Amino acid sequence: MARLTWPRRVLLVLASLLAVVWLADYLFPLPLPEDDAARVVLAEDGTPLWRFADADGVWRYPVSPEQVSPLYLQALLTYEDRWFYRHPGVNPLALGRAAWQNLSGGQIVSGGSTLSMQVARLLDPHGRTFAGKLKQLWRTAQLEWHLSKAQILTLYLNRAPFGGTLQGVAAASWAYLGKPPSALTRAEAALLAVLPQAPSHLRPDRHPERAQAARDKVLRRLGEYGVWPAAQVAETLQEPVWLAPRQEPALAPLLARRLNRPGSPAVIHTLVDAALQRRLEALALGWRARLPPRTSAAILVVDARSMAVRGYVGSVDLADDQRFGHVDMVHALRSPGSTLKPFLYGMAMDAGLIHSQSLLQDVPRRYGDYRPGNFDAGFSGPVAAGTALAQSLNLPAVQLLEALGPKRFDGQLRGAGLNLELPSATPPNLALILGGAGSRLDDLVAAYSAFARGGRSAALRFEPQDGLRERPMMSAGAAWVVRRVLSGQARPDQAAELAPRPGLMFKTGTSYGFRDAWAIGVGPRYLVGVWVGRPDGTPVPGQFGLATAAPLLFQVHDLLMQRDGPRTGLPPIEPMPPGVGVAAICWPLGQPLPAGDPNCRRLRWAWTLQGTTPPTLLAADQPAGVGLLEPVWVNEQGLRVAPGCPGGQLRQVALWPAALEPWLRPSERRAARLGPVDPTCPPAQAERGGLAIVGVRDGDHLRRPAASQTPLHLELTALGASGPVWWFLDGAPLASGDGSRPVALNLSQAGRYQVSALDAAGQTARAEFDVLEP
Repeated sequence: MARLTWPRRVLLVLASLLAVVWLADYLFPLPLPEDDAARVVLAEDGTPLWRFADADGVWRYPVSPEQVSPLYLQALLTYEDRWFYRHPGVNPLALGRAAWQNLSGGQIVSGGSTLSMQVARLLDPHGRTFAGKLKQLWRTAQLEWHLSKAQILTLYLNRAPFGGTLQGVAAASWAYLGKPPSALTRAEAALLAVLPQAPSHLRPDRHPERAQAARDKVLRRLGEYGVWPAAQVAETLQEPVWLAPRQEPALAPLLARRLNRPGSPAVIHTLVDAALQRRLEALALGWRARLPPRTSAAILVVDARSMAVRGYVGSVDLADDQRFGHVDMVHALRSPGSTLKPFLYGMAMDAGLIHSQSLLQDVPRRYGDYRPGNFDAGFSGPVAAGTALAQSLNLPAVQLLEALGPKRFDGQLRGAGLNLELPSATPPNLALILGGAGSRLDDLVAAYSAFARGGRSAALRFEPQDGLRERPMMSAGAAWVVRRVLSGQARPDQAAELAPRPGLMFKTGTSYGFRDAWAIGVGPRYLVGVWVGRPDGTPVPGQFGLATAAPLLFQVHDLLMQRDGPRTGLPPIEPMPPGVGVAAICWPLGQPLPAGDPNCRRLRWAWTLQGTTPPTLLAADQPAGVGLLEPVWVNEQGLRVAPGCPGGQLRQVALWPAALEPWLRPSERRAARLGPVDPTCPPAQAERGGLAIVGVRDGDHLRRPAASQTPLHLELTALGASGPVWWFLDGAPLASGDGSRPVALNLSQAGRYQVSALDAAGQTARAEFDVLEP
């Protein structure tokens, strides 16, 4: 067999070595960092809001070399590895120099490790033995083989230890200096460049003298090598080591938890304004003392133009376990109370059911077993649509939803992005408008953006990569009118005084049993949502939106105006959308009438859409044969007669809805409007006697018994009732049964009361009276 020539032997040896190296690299791959669940959540300006540490409790803020100050890179490379971009991972000259200095000094004076070697030790720690050094050299060779210099430098920037649980220059810069690594001064750059040499020994918050001495050593070397001018180095040496108050990232914790989803990047960017978030959390913490036990609060602030979430407070205090501080109430499912009413009124205007001054009925109603009442005391009788919305009256809203249709309303809300959670297997019903479904604060605030975005609601944007997604909610005109009504500008007859810029539109809500208090506002620039209640769903007696959530909303709005007003100037003028008009209409018909028409009983000015003035909306259960415009035959004396009587003339008389009778002046009631009957030729139809309350009269002043603890006892019956009678006290259901059977009423507090009755035919009766102290 022929012997191999020496060139072939060399090639064979080299090939064998390469094969061994390749095999070793395959069998013992470079342990590059894997996803260790360490996360940092950033504000829009890069400020760390919250951090999620890894299994060892270490947190880091990953950055690239381009995101770090050039001063720091100059200090780092000059002090640690001047030939970083030229050597293959190991610098023989540096190793030789370090070995000579250590041998001649009899101790370790300096090290010869390059940045690549330090990264290798960070990725795969080893002991300070000969075998450990060989392992480090092998890992260094792998680094240089697989990664670029920029990638190796990036690993160092993000993995170098800086004391305690800090890793990486960005985490250290924020923790020690309170600023991003891109804004480091010369002194700060030199300090951070040397800390990884002995992070525990040189920690500036514990050993400032040692840290300053080490920093000064770096500065002098930069001056010696001419990297920085000598004059600047001398000036920088005069600066003491200054540290910002040590603060771990501790803002928007519940938003951070919400965005830390499986597969999230190590750096989670948000659109939160860090300065605003800090003030909102301080505001919420200050409110904690005002809240009842176990009660929390949530605040959400959104820029209406971009839909960027600028502030997110999910609870008053994350650390307060008694208040369930760990529960994110921005995203919790709760009953929305009355916060859905603005959408209903806007949709009803688009559907041609109402205009802003349409006559609605705030009277007792029944819908099978469902008998809704008003939140506060009593019923108002005839009420304008705008007033009913502004005062958040329940009965007019139920009447309106009955006309629009619960399924249609729910479908339009879902089409616009507001998905209500209905009870299992329950179709949408009339209870929907009073909070009979579940919703979330973030979804409600997103839906309210329709009133700031021309009728189109948009989804919230939490992260920069979230696109702007809009859906139609209602017409621009309907949104404009509703916003004006809820901003206190519901009078179109005062157009000369109408503010060209929108104020704060807000709507409150209270869920059944005082469990949830809501306030949602639409300001000149921001949408603000506030929720107050107990996360466990237990009631808080006396808590309601206007008294509990609205004051916090106003404080947030004032904070935003004071903060942004001087910087951004006046908000833009909001022009009236095309199609919005003003019309003079008359009650009870709800439509325009000629001047002097006797059927114009009350003149009102209304906002209209597309020039339409819908007639007054009747409830579905109005008594049969009792319409709003009734033909009447009268003789020359003005007495009502039958159609065939001598001298009879036909007239059309506008009547109020029969259910409003108890709330009308005597001159406006049906009998007075129709006029007296001529006994010689009476009309054939008999008059309805009507429902009356016996036991207390309207306008009575009653005094409690002399004994201070004895309540005033009343027994009430209903006269002229058709079928069962339902009783209400101050708008709340009181009792039901046969009208002739007495209903007991015991009143122990002085004040004004309203008792109402409703029978099966839809007739109503009312009495308001005062109870005086003994």
